[in-house]
Amino acid sequence: MGLGGCILQAEYEMKMKAMMVFFFSATTPFGIASGIGLSNVYRENSPAALMVVGILDAVSAGLLNYMALVDLLAADFMGKKLQEDMKLQAISFVAVFLGAGGMSVMAIWA
Repeated sequence: MGLGGCILQAEYEMKMKAMMVFFFSATTPFGIASGIGLSNVYRENSPAALMVVGILDAVSAGLLNYMALVDLLAADFMGKKLQEDMKLQAISFVAVFLGAGGMSVMAIWA
């Protein structure tokens, strides 16, 4: 949803927007079709499958960390309101660490 919103807000020509929307909407059906096609040859516990899943999980986690820390939190923490109020800044840091700790604890069962 976020990517779709960014595509619509971007200052591109209509042709470029239409092409981006097409590829955005075609990725899920393509992924489902390739998953169905590969399900006959995929062995869940093979060493190659475990390596691929581990690498893809690590890349996904890294991208999510980057987005959270650089794109989202940096904009909030560099704002004028937070920079001028030390108490609000301390509360924000504690909230970030509690949220990250809570997500880490939930990862035990994931």
